[in-house]
Amino acid sequence: MVIGLGRFGGSVARELAGRGSEVLGIDSDPRIVQDYADDLTHTAVANTTDEDAMRQLGVADFQHAVVGIGTDLESSILTTSLLVDFQIRDIWAKAVSRRHGRILQRIGVHHVVLPEYEMGERVAHLVTGRMLDYLEFENDYALVKILAPAETVGRTLSDSGLRGRYGVTVVAIKRPDKDFTHAAPDTVIGRDDILIVAGTREAVEGFTDRV
Repeated sequence: MVIGLGRFGGSVARELAGRGSEVLGIDSDPRIVQDYADDLTHTAVANTTDEDAMRQLGVADFQHAVVGIGTDLESSILTTSLLVDFQIRDIWAKAVSRRHGRILQRIGVHHVVLPEYEMGERVAHLVTGRMLDYLEFENDYALVKILAPAETVGRTLSDSGLRGRYGVTVVAIKRPDKDFTHAAPDTVIGRDDILIVAGTREAVEGFTDRV
């Protein structure tokens, strides 16, 4: 179930449907709902802050819910609180600010998404040119995609000693024109290889700053 079919919610709904999931899309705007009618399994126009309306839609039977309501904070909070009351097992909700996100967490949302903040942090890490991609998880743990540093070329991962020197672990490697594969201690790094490196945010930032 995806509630709020704006840019964020609509993208999530279409992607889920494209991956074969049955998706109920709900929005208060009939025109928006009509736009998604052919793409989703089911669509509905509803006031998602109305408990009776939500019950009639069978919301309590869903295991996963995504709330894409952002700018209308009251609707976002009231809608998510209803989903918590319905004991939905897995609730994802968009927040437009860190304060909004904290409120959603206190209500009982399992996963809070801050698209603008997260994209801003990601871009900030990429503009230096050292990282090809950056993904941060909770507890300051991150994955980065980086071109193989010169100091590792022609050496095995074990010989390069990246974990001991930088506190990072190479978890995957991509050869030119090949798919990503798991990295092993005896993997030899080539000049044009791309590495996926994991570690704490501080460790991976320190690593990419030095190489």
